[in-house]
Amino acid sequence: MTAQRPTLGGETWDEISTQPESWERAHAQADGELSGYPADGERVLIMGCGTSYYAAIAWAWIREQAGHGVTDAVIASEFTSLTRQYDRVIAISRSGTSVDVVEALERLDPAVPLTAVLGDLDTPIGVRATDIIDLSYADETSVVQTRFPTTLLALVRARHGESVEAQAALIAAGRASVEAGADAQMARQLVVLGAGYAAALAQEAALKCRESAGMWAEAYATGEYRHGPISVAAPGTLVWGVTTIPSIVVEAIEATGASVRQPAGDPLAELVTLQFHAVAWAASVGRDANLPIHLSRSVMTI
Repeated sequence: MTAQRPTLGGETWDEISTQPESWERAHAQADGELSGYPADGERVLIMGCGTSYYAAIAWAWIREQAGHGVTDAVIASEFTSLTRQYDRVIAISRSGTSVDVVEALERLDPAVPLTAVLGDLDTPIGVRATDIIDLSYADETSVVQTRFPTTLLALVRARHGESVEAQAALIAAGRASVEAGADAQMARQLVVLGAGYAAALAQEAALKCRESAGMWAEAYATGEYRHGPISVAAPGTLVWGVTTIPSIVVEAIEATGASVRQPAGDPLAELVTLQFHAVAWAASVGRDANLPIHLSRSVMTI
């Protein structure tokens, strides 16, 4: 495996490479006025589909752990009606056109303020929103999402109290991931583990590998892996942590004959490294990560 940009999937590779710069913009945005960003103490519901749902889970975890208010996450396609009282609903959609999100919003009480986090503003979801958080600078031409969700989470982390020093460390870790590119061969089975909010990043990393390379990729909260899923591990399994895997879990994994890869740094930066591998692994089996099979930029019809 090489760190060089592959021909197949090269456009996606290029977008992955721009993430540290997008995170810097997100940090500056977080310091300013953000119309519709939930105030401390508001009860909030965040919805999305696919990658946006994983970003919603991570956002909810970060906000609650920061003590800023009750925050739930829901898959838009599974939403039927509000069963609890919320002060604000947030819809995450890069395209602004996802039919599942649009239909979910139609079931909301119009009196509840709606914030849309969008890559494309003049869209059905943008029209429905009372407030918009503009992430159009992080939008992508790629079908698979890479830069958009990580930029949102860089903003969320900064908004909920991450220090300037930690923000600088994230940028440095992201740049190190860009410099490293991809260096591992495609595994028979990939398992991505993460703890805390990064359990959602593990799910997102596995999704990128499924979408791009069509590979067998799973993800779990680190502590859950020994409660059943490890039974599938064997030689040819790569277990990759976006957060550090404890030694007792490493020992159990290695006893199966599987290999373990620990993270190099920040979970968001580790996700970038996995995104690069998804593109490289796709190219190695003749798949173009820019054109993932059976997928389009947005699910727009039932």
